Amino acid sequence: MLHNRQPDLTVVMDNVNKAHNLSAIIRSCDSVGIETIHAVSYRTSIYTEQKAAAGSSKWITMKLYPDIESVYAKLSGSGMQILVATNSNACLDFRAVDYTIPTALVVGAEWDGVSQEAIKGADIDITIPMLGMGESLNVSVATAVVLFEAQRQRSLKGMYHQPRIGKESLEKKLFELAYPRLSRELREKESPYPPLDEEGRIISIA
Repeated sequence: MLHNRQPDLTVVMDNVNKAHNLSAIIRSCDSVGIETIHAVSYRTSIYTEQKAAAGSSKWITMKLYPDIESVYAKLSGSGMQILVATNSNACLDFRAVDYTIPTALVVGAEWDGVSQEAIKGADIDITIPMLGMGESLNVSVATAVVLFEAQRQRSLKGMYHQPRIGKESLEKKLFELAYPRLSRELREKESPYPPLDEEGRIISIA
């Protein structure tokens, strides 16, 4: 799993609040190798739902923000292109975008879509062409569709063929996932993690 992680691919949820959508988006992110996602909450009720979703995920880290400007500043500062999924006339077909460069996908609330602030601060507006009567897909379905296009492009470029996380970071994450309780105790004591052998077993504890 860690060998397939894509540290330069992420999702930003702009006020997504329904539990089943949050869970579905988290599962799709995990499926394409995303390790960290971001959520913006303007209302306490939304924050509560997002916090619960974050706590229920063992494999994904979800960071919460009070406004879209905060997360945009962080992502832009790390060199990511910001794509916002909407349905304006100026949107590009989602398949016309290069997802092999550092990318953040922004998706919006179930009824309102992405906020005007999110659209204004994005680099590219993208859309999923709709050929029926519906104007858009469910937010979790739309997120999955775009993410698997990103996964397809990255696979063709060989970006899943070797670890993209540094050795030290990979070993740290491996220990935390394999030994969650022990790693938490060691962090509280400010003690280093013990080394692991090739099968993931602890070699020694200082």
